[in-house]
Amino acid sequence: MRKLVHVTSCIMALTGLIGGTQALAQSLPIDGTVTKIDEAAGKITLRHGPIKKLDMDEGMTMVFKVQAPELLKQVRAGDKVKFDAEKVNGQMTVTGIAKAK
Repeated sequence: MRKLVHVTSCIMALTGLIGGTQALAQSLPIDGTVTKIDEAAGKITLRHGPIKKLDMDEGMTMVFKVQAPELLKQVRAGDKVKFDAEKVNGQMTVTGIAKAK
């Protein structure tokens, strides 16, 4: 069910449906700022606050892998974002991202 919700949100954001991006941003729990994007490696560097579900009690700047390369096309360095992340195969991975409003 969780994957279905995420996939649906990504499809809405990627197709540009009215309100799709705003709905996606509201479902993403972590605030951050994009500091670097490496499309070739499928990675993004984000400055973020604490992420309790990943046992990160302090904010920091770190590199995340992205679950889908299309996510990197939605943001640019300097953008304030809302995102979600999970530990996937031992790597911190962004599973959803959108520009913050």
